[in-house]
Amino acid sequence: MTECRSGYAEAREVAAGLREAMDDVRRSVAVLAARVREAHAARVWLPIGELMLEVAPAHLSDTAAADVLALLCEEIGEPLEHGLTARRYAMSGDRRALHSAVL
Repeated sequence: MTECRSGYAEAREVAAGLREAMDDVRRSVAVLAARVREAHAARVWLPIGELMLEVAPAHLSDTAAADVLALLCEEIGEPLEHGLTARRYAMSGDRRALHSAVL
């Protein structure tokens, strides 16, 4: 009987260890997926931001750039906020600029 109990205890420990390992894998996959999404967004939005910079150079404020970019954004079917966000990203190279709008 004591062998059975120690076997159950050992099985519980192994199961707990497996659950912990599975949780670690799930967290790792979630982190990797977030990094892939971020890299993809950066690769997609940089060329758009560079286009925005051609039309509204970096020396313009966001307000002045918005006046210039409104027509372009309408023409390409992007909300103005996305165009301004892409422009900020192209100017800074900082991916945090992409988090200021839902892209």
